[in-house]
Order: sequence, then C-alpha cells, then structure tokens
Amino acid sequence: MGEMSGYQLGVIGALFLSVASSVSIVICNKALMSNLGFPFATTLTSWHLMVTYCTLYVAQRLNFFESKPIDMKTVVVFGILNGLSIGFLNLSLGFNSIGFYQMTKLAIIPFTVLVETIFLNKQFSQKIKFSLFLLLVGVGIASVTDLQLNLLGTVLSLLAIVTTCVGQILTNTIQKRLNVSSTQLLYQSAPFQAAILFVTGPMMDQYLTKKNVFAYNYSPIVLGFIILSCVIAVFVNFSTFLVIGKTSPVTYQVLGHLKTCLVLGFGYTLLHDPFTSRNIVGILVAILGMVLYSYYSTHENKKKQSGDLLPASQINGKETAALLGVISKGQETEKS
Repeated sequence: MGEMSGYQLGVIGALFLSVASSVSIVICNKALMSNLGFPFATTLTSWHLMVTYCTLYVAQRLNFFESKPIDMKTVVVFGILNGLSIGFLNLSLGFNSIGFYQMTKLAIIPFTVLVETIFLNKQFSQKIKFSLFLLLVGVGIASVTDLQLNLLGTVLSLLAIVTTCVGQILTNTIQKRLNVSSTQLLYQSAPFQAAILFVTGPMMDQYLTKKNVFAYNYSPIVLGFIILSCVIAVFVNFSTFLVIGKTSPVTYQVLGHLKTCLVLGFGYTLLHDPFTSRNIVGILVAILGMVLYSYYSTHENKKKQSGDLLPASQINGKETAALLGVISKGQETEKS
C-alpha cells in the first residue's frame, strides 16, 4: 500500500512539474518572441535540448543517476524522430493558419488512440473515449478560430501528427520494454534531437521568418531570456519523459490541453489578451472532459490492478514488442 501511495505521489509530482514548467516556458518564450522580437523557435529548441543534455551530463558525472546503455539504433531513430516531430510542428505553424495548427495538435489524441488500438491491442472504454471527445470539443471551441487549408500545410500537419504520436508512444514503450528511467532515456536521446534541430533549425527559421539567427542583434535582455528559457526547458524535457513514462501518451496529450487552457486564462488575466464567451465555454467544456478522463482512468485502473502496482494505462512488454521491434528487430532475441 505504501508503494502504491509513493507511486501515486510520483505521478502527481510529475504532472505538476510538467504543467508548471510548460506554462512557465510559454510565458518566457512569448515575452522573448513577441515582445523582444526573437522569432527563431526551432533554433531555440535545439539550444534547449543541448542545455538539457549538458545538465544531465553533469548530473550523471555527479552520480545523481546511473547511465544505462541503450541499443544505439533505437536511440538514434528515437532521437531523430522526436527532432523531426518538433520541426514538423513548427513548419505546420509556419505554413498554416493558427486555427488549423490548433486542429493539428487536437488530432494527435485520436491518432494516438487509433495507433495504440491497432498496433498495441490497447483497449479504450467508451467512457474514456467520451471524456476525450468532450476535451477535444472544448479545446477546439476555445482555441480554434480560422481554418485555412493548403496542400503543403496539410501534408506538414499530417507528418507532424504521425511523428509526434509515434515518438510519444515510443517514449513510453522504450522505458517499459528496456527498463530505463525517463532520465536515462532523455540523456541518451537528447544529443540526437539537438543535433538534427541544430543543423536544420537556422535554415528552417530563416525560411519562415526571412531573418538570420546568426545575424541577430543579441542584447543583454534577449540573452537573459534565452538563458532563462533554456533553464526552464530542462524541466520541461525531463517532465515530458517522466509523465509519458509514468502514465501514457494519451494522458500526456490531455495534460497538454490543460496547459493550453491555463495559458489562455493567463493571457486574459495578466496580459489582457482578447477573451470572449466562446473561450470561457470552451475552457469549461475542456475542463469537464479532463475531470471525467481523470475519474474514469483512475476508476478503471483500480479495477484492473488486482494487486499489480503498475497503472492500467501502462503498456506491457508483450504489447510493446511489436512497436519497438520496428526500430530494433534484433533486440528482442538479445533480450530473451
């Protein structure tokens, strides 16, 4: 019972850290990009990942955690996939309207449910599906305004959905299948994520903004906000892997939409952003969906546990082998 309470406290702590750090970095980056005129989002993300890796390297050298070797092919493919996910999301934002970009992010949940159902044989009850439907409708009402379609933007959005979904499922899968912690996985994969964004980021940002990140005039206040953003990003990246590892990709996406509602509310109360009755209704519907999802998930987990301390949303080894085998076919034989 004590172990179960400790596990639940760990999940709550991970969720809180994820929400607090994500909302903080949105506020910081909004000030950096909107107020200070630093528009290089993809390059900034590569710096985030490099600082995260350097921080984890120092922590590992100081014995805060033990580095665990992971099959190189798995780590490289996983790191590149997550780097591409970030790049495609930024490109989707650049080539689509804000409304269509929000729809892209909303589509990640049903696509994740579909992939886990087909390839991992995971079952989602009708109650869970209904709560997710309410959540998506609420966030859609609150955040989606215009929907302007174009072929290139649509293709980029589809690629963003697929890479984000598969990357998050693999984040959960690799941790469970290879018995590595969120810290160990992030430590191994961060260099590859940072590398692909460091190479492609400046070119991507220049294409989208018509500005050169290396020719930008870095004032002391801009440098200060960049450093602050990188520090907060360490907690964002760590909590992302932690939440997905302790819960599931779907739960992480639900949490992401909670952050969206909080950011909308923050923008209205402190930054005096425009806010309508539609926003209020959407946020309330979304919160209702989140509450129902939390209730149904907790209730179903308790029913399925039967003395097992692992949550029901967690993927077991048999289910994960199929997906992990796609990127490391020879690994199953070695492990067995």
